[in-house]
Amino acid sequence: MVKITVCIGSSCHIKGSRQVVEVLQNRIAEKQVGDRVELSGTFCMGQCQQGVCVKIGEEFFSVSPDTAEKFFDEEVMSRV
Repeated sequence: MVKITVCIGSSCHIKGSRQVVEVLQNRIAEKQVGDRVELSGTFCMGQCQQGVCVKIGEEFFSVSPDTAEKFFDEEVMSRV
């Protein structure tokens, strides 16, 4: 199971975390990997300066609404 955690704290919310979550939800559905990918939200992870903070396992990534699809295809699908 690949666990993706998206920061939905105020700083990341302003930078587009809601849109990032929507893109990730859509890609999970499109690729039919909902049984292998767990998507959740959390408040501040202390990486505010990096944009929308997304974590896979213990690894942090900076994702924007514009890069969310590429992030999913490259980082998530390679782990599924």
